[in-house]
Amino acid sequence: MTFLQAAEAVAVSEETRMGLWTLFTKGGWLMWPLLALGGVTIFIFVERFMAIRKASVLDMNFMNRIRDYISDGKISTAVNLCRKTDTPIARMIEKGIERIGRPMSDVQSAIENVANLEVSKLENGLPFLATIAGGAPMIGFLGTVLGMVQTFMDMSAAGGTVDLALLSSGMYVAMVTTVMGLWSVFRPTSVTTTWWRASRSSSSRWRPIRSPSWTS
Repeated sequence: MTFLQAAEAVAVSEETRMGLWTLFTKGGWLMWPLLALGGVTIFIFVERFMAIRKASVLDMNFMNRIRDYISDGKISTAVNLCRKTDTPIARMIEKGIERIGRPMSDVQSAIENVANLEVSKLENGLPFLATIAGGAPMIGFLGTVLGMVQTFMDMSAAGGTVDLALLSSGMYVAMVTTVMGLWSVFRPTSVTTTWWRASRSSSSRWRPIRSPSWTS
């Protein structure tokens, strides 16, 4: 192979090589809804990740200060500290402090009710993610059907002479939208939903505040 032939082969390979943007545009207009769903998934994941991470932090200094205030009889000061500390655990302890002097079962019930409310707050967006996980593959399959319809229409319009280049447009739509729907949106959304449920299970460690020493 001569130098000119090698250079020509490289030039041809460069022309046929496609970038992500080229593949995206070949997927047709359905790629834009899929891209929007992927962006929403990333936003919800990051926002919920930060919220769950903040809710999972247990500040021992805060707990020690609450215990000291209760021991000194400074109930209002302890309540104010809980209100200033914007965490689920602080809101649970605040509710427990407000029930001091009542039976232990009432204290535990109040704390568990607040814990259930806090867990439900952390689940904001989970139904939307489940909807995206179910809808994205359907949009991808719709692109597959539309792409195949376009391919057959091109074959019919071409008559007896079928050119592969003529059929490539519909095939691109069919294949690219399927890949985008299944792997670029569905898989990340499914992983996010699974992680979220695991985080919800781990957050149940808030509930075991069964007999806090500061209520005795």
